[in-house]
Amino acid sequence: MQIGPHPLPNALFVAPMAGVTDRPFRQLCRAFGAGYAVSEMVTSRKELWHTLKTSRRADHAGEPGPIAVQIAGTEPAMMAEAARYNIDRGAQIIDINMGCPAKKVCDKWAGSALMQDEPLALAIVEAVVAACAPHGVPVTLKMRTGWCARHKNALAIARAAESAGVQMVAVHGRTREQGYKGEAEYGTIAAVKAALRIPVVANGDIDSPAKARAVLAATGADALMIGRAAQGRPWIFREIAHFLATGEQLAPPLVLEVRRALLAHLHDHYGLYGEHTGVRSARKHIGWVVRGLPGGEAFRARMNLIDDAAVQWQVVADYFEELAEAHERLPLAAAGARPAGVVEAR
Repeated sequence: MQIGPHPLPNALFVAPMAGVTDRPFRQLCRAFGAGYAVSEMVTSRKELWHTLKTSRRADHAGEPGPIAVQIAGTEPAMMAEAARYNIDRGAQIIDINMGCPAKKVCDKWAGSALMQDEPLALAIVEAVVAACAPHGVPVTLKMRTGWCARHKNALAIARAAESAGVQMVAVHGRTREQGYKGEAEYGTIAAVKAALRIPVVANGDIDSPAKARAVLAATGADALMIGRAAQGRPWIFREIAHFLATGEQLAPPLVLEVRRALLAHLHDHYGLYGEHTGVRSARKHIGWVVRGLPGGEAFRARMNLIDDAAVQWQVVADYFEELAEAHERLPLAAAGARPAGVVEAR
C-alpha cells in the first residue's frame, strides 16, 4: 500500500475523528499495528489557526511519517491556503474532509455537505491539488456515499477527484443523512473501487477481524479504515492484521501490556494538553478501555471525579495492577467477542 511517494507498512488505517485522533491517540494505534493515521480535521478558517485547539491539532512532534492532515472548509482558495499552512508545519499528505456528518460542520456547508454541490466539491479538490503539487504532497479524499439515500453520488465525485489528481479515496458506507445510524453498506464502495485506478479505502462498521475480511471481500478495497471500534481497543489493528494473514484469531492482550500502553498514552496526553485540560479529556480514553472490565463502571465513576493528573495516572496504574493479579489477559467482555481457537498475541 502506497500513497504518492509514501509506502505504508500495512493497509489498516485509523479514521480521522474529531476530538479523538489527536497525536497521542494516533501513536497509540500505530503502536498496536495501524499502518496509517490521519489527524483530526483542521479548519481552513485562517483566523482560527492560532487558537490553542488548532495548534494542538497541528502538533506532530515525534510522530512517525507519513504525517497526514485532514482539512475542512467551503472555499477553494481558503482550502488551498490551509493545505500550504499545514505543509509548512510538517504535513506530508493532505486529506480533504467531505465525510464529517456533524451538524455544526454541515450547517456551514463543510464536511459531507459539500457532496450536495459537486461543482464546489471539485473546485476545492482542484485548488488543494494545485497547492500541494509544487511540494510533492499527495492529496486524498474522505467522503460518504452521498448526502441522502436518494442522492448517492460518491462514484461521480470519486471519478472527478481522480481526474483532478487525488491519489486515494476513502468512502464511509453511509450517507450524511444516516450519521452513524443503521448499518454501513458496501455496494457503493465496491462501485467506486471498480471505477477507479487509485487506491480506495473502505470505512464503516469494521469492528472485528471477521468483519474486516468480509468488507474486503465485498468491496475489493485496497485498505480498511477503522474508527469507533479502535476507541478503547487500539489492538484491533494487530488482531485484524494477524487474522487476514493467517486466518487465526489472536488472544486478548495481556493486562500488563494494556496497562503499559495506557499509562504511556496518558503521559503523552498530559504533555500535549497540559494538566488542567489533559486530565479531563483523558477521561473518555480511560473510560473506553475499562468499559466491560470487572469493576470498570465503578472505577470510571471514581476516576471522573479526579482533577489531578498524577492522581489520575496512579489510580489507572493501580486498577490495572489489581486486574493483572486476577487475569493474565484482558477479559473477553472488554477485548471483543472471539470464537474458540484463538492464538497467543506476539
